[in-house]
Amino acid sequence: MAAAPSTATDAVLVKSDEMPSDSVKVKGYDFNKGIDFHALLESYKTSGFQATNFGLAVEEINKMLRKKSEPIEDQEQADTYKSLNPCNRKKTNCTIFLGYTSNLVSCGVRETIRYLVQHNMVDCVVTTAGGIEEDLIKCLGPTYVGDFQLSGRMLREKGINRIGNLLVPNDNYCKFENWILPILDQMLLEQKTQGIKWTPSTMIARLGKEIDNPESIYYWAYKNNIPVFSPALTDGSIGDMIYFHSYKNPGLVLDIVEDIRRMNSQAVYAINTGMIIVGGGLMKHHICNANLMRNGADYAVYINTASEFDGSDSGARPDEAISWGKIKKTATPVKIYADATLVLPLIVAETFARNFKATPE
Repeated sequence: MAAAPSTATDAVLVKSDEMPSDSVKVKGYDFNKGIDFHALLESYKTSGFQATNFGLAVEEINKMLRKKSEPIEDQEQADTYKSLNPCNRKKTNCTIFLGYTSNLVSCGVRETIRYLVQHNMVDCVVTTAGGIEEDLIKCLGPTYVGDFQLSGRMLREKGINRIGNLLVPNDNYCKFENWILPILDQMLLEQKTQGIKWTPSTMIARLGKEIDNPESIYYWAYKNNIPVFSPALTDGSIGDMIYFHSYKNPGLVLDIVEDIRRMNSQAVYAINTGMIIVGGGLMKHHICNANLMRNGADYAVYINTASEFDGSDSGARPDEAISWGKIKKTATPVKIYADATLVLPLIVAETFARNFKATPE
């Protein structure tokens, strides 16, 4: 019997080098052990692909939380930094930035975000105009589950707006207009009579105060003195309302220069920083660019579905941010390529929620 050609055997039967002694073996969850969701999620780290990135992201966020809980070594420096930070939050060893896009507030991830803000688990929030207004509008009228395949033409005739497979009746935006316009009138009056200088972040705090609803992210941000930045606040329904208000009662001014100082100060006067960025676009870069002012964040987790082949900042991997000085060279950042509606609640379950201890009443 003829032997196999040596060319083929040499190509296929290549002798392997020994694997390093600390190599991790691939292993998934064994359901013969019953249903243990914590053990299941722990097994993701050794499952490979994006499950492994999930496990690494859990580790990275838990590093942030451990650092945050550590006592501050240089209290004099911390007191100085606190006095320089215009938001005047209690100083901890790690300032956590949370960024997300508006679709995550439109969907049920809103409740996950609200939980983090409600319990004062993050220190600085950055989102889009939609990420602000969708939360406030949900306090005035519900969003409904629909279908990705519904006809846009048919929905337009019915006065219903589609966000993916979510449906928002246009009446919700009319309710929003009726709610926000008197607040804009009052803000303008205070600007004229008290000399108040409004910025997007102070406007968001005011809206959180006025909504006075514990279901709202921004109600809790106001209550807990967590600054919320939205540098493109006019790019949405809030912008529409400001536009209409400028004809009805002109003169309201929002100062973005003051807000960039406030935003960058969250990073410049932090001891350590961590970034949790869910989605891409403007809010992702706004957080990364603030951390450039301190030569990079110490910890970082990205969650989005964008790829880097087109050079977009949304798709840029953490390594690109290291090249700009937005993440430290010594950091161990993680990106998960996944839909955040699937991933973020599970990550919060394995990090913030698992470490949370309720403050006694």
